[in-house]
Amino acid sequence: MYWGEFLTVAIAHLFAVASPGPDFAVVTRQCVAAGTKTGIWTSLGVGAGILLHVTYCILGVALLLSQSPSLFALMKYLAAAYLIYLGLQSIRAFLGRAGSQKVGDFSPETGIWKAFVLGFLTNGLNPKATLFFLALFTVVVGESTPTAVQILYGIYLAVATFLWFTLVSKLFGTSIVRSWLLKGGAWFELGMGVVLILLALQIVLNTA
Repeated sequence: MYWGEFLTVAIAHLFAVASPGPDFAVVTRQCVAAGTKTGIWTSLGVGAGILLHVTYCILGVALLLSQSPSLFALMKYLAAAYLIYLGLQSIRAFLGRAGSQKVGDFSPETGIWKAFVLGFLTNGLNPKATLFFLALFTVVVGESTPTAVQILYGIYLAVATFLWFTLVSKLFGTSIVRSWLLKGGAWFELGMGVVLILLALQIVLNTA
């Protein structure tokens, strides 16, 4: 009965998750610097962040958040500050290890829990994700759709996100790809640091 609605949700999510953004940048950095396993745990954190968005959308908190400029601005600046922090970490690593070609010189969050939390915070604090899921659960998902069905949508979105970034981790975590990207040594850290800071600025400047 809800297959048409589900298909719309799935297609919208596919385009959103495939678009380059903070999640992609962080997962890529993690798996290139520390390997596929670390990238997958970071991806799991990103998927858990999706569940956070879905939960407050179902509860109506997202609507409240979008209607409160001060709360939304706080979330926006927290997200930007977190990405800038990650970017500065990468740039600091570059400045301290410029010229090094060793994989071990990189400073990803290699612990399972740290990698998970990194992915969760990157996605959970992203105000663009808040707006996306708010639109999804107010425009696409009908008011008559049972809560149980909406929960199933949320589980699908989280699992699909995790699987997508797991594929990204397996691609960029392969020895061939990692070796190619790491040929520049610490320059990879500089590049990722700049990307993360630019994404933070994009969130501040372009998020309504």
